[in-house]
Amino acid sequence: MALFLWLCASVLAAAHGTEVKNCHPLCHCEVESFGLFHSFSLTRVECRGLGPSTSMPIPIPLDTAHLDLSSSGVGPLTDAMLSGPGYTTLVSLDLSSNAITGVSPKALSRLRYLESLDLSHNRLESLSSSCFSGLPLSDVDLSHNNFQHFDMEVLAAKVNGEPVTVDLSHNQLVSVSPPVKALHIQSLNLTANRLRSVPRLAGLPLRYLNLDANPVARITEGAFASLGDLLYLSLSGLPELRHIEAHSFVGLHGLQVLDLSNNPRLRELGPAVFTGLDSLQELNLSGSGVTTLPSNMLTHLPSVRTIALGRHALCWRTQKQGQFHPQLGQTQHDEVLSCNMEGVVS
Repeated sequence: MALFLWLCASVLAAAHGTEVKNCHPLCHCEVESFGLFHSFSLTRVECRGLGPSTSMPIPIPLDTAHLDLSSSGVGPLTDAMLSGPGYTTLVSLDLSSNAITGVSPKALSRLRYLESLDLSHNRLESLSSSCFSGLPLSDVDLSHNNFQHFDMEVLAAKVNGEPVTVDLSHNQLVSVSPPVKALHIQSLNLTANRLRSVPRLAGLPLRYLNLDANPVARITEGAFASLGDLLYLSLSGLPELRHIEAHSFVGLHGLQVLDLSNNPRLRELGPAVFTGLDSLQELNLSGSGVTTLPSNMLTHLPSVRTIALGRHALCWRTQKQGQFHPQLGQTQHDEVLSCNMEGVVS
């Protein structure tokens, strides 16, 4: 028994030693074991709030997979700041809230396994077209920066691996350049920018698109025609939105959720606006100026399950009991919209 306890203590001591080896004194390093008999391990290093006086690169364990350098006053990201043996195994890197004004073209070049990159809450206005070259990125957060123009070539064909998720929310974007071929972005968040029209995103296999809180006043016909893979589209909180043209959503044959909530200046929607949305299941018009729906709404939205509109109105698809058909020998059921308020369907 004593021998067993001694062996357990030795294992724990060894694990503890691995945890702190090569760990910066101002960082917290934690080993995560996985696999059969915990035979594999990766290290998570948290260095949040180091301060601008800390010299870069900081030493980290050789098997580091996750590194948090947020709120550390990093400043402009140069080629040498992310170099060293421990950085080559990084899978995720958090550089948020660092007042970063620029990223040199080769600053990330050594991070050949990097899948997740957080550059949010910085002061970026542009990125080199090669700064993500060769990285297997699947998740990129560029929210809360100062982009007035974003060149989609930054995430072009040189990026390998899983589809890329890009978050550009709360920037100062004015426009987004047309993307080049072979982009793999599936989720794009452009919330709270300065976009006055729907950006041209042809070539992106997007499944999620968020354009909330932009000064878009009008959505034109075919604005989303090239985004046939889209499943979720949010156009909520557009303070200037007054008009959506007929056939604006044509081409979105796979769209399942459309959020048009909190658009108080949007007061009327013709049935032709919803042409092509054959797979749409949820339509959110709550908080908008639209208070009534046409009685033939289900003709234009054959798959819709719920529609929210106004302040508290909610409509859902139901079956209306029909009469027995003498020739067919069966009862026919008509599908209608039922609402929790009267006068919603006109």
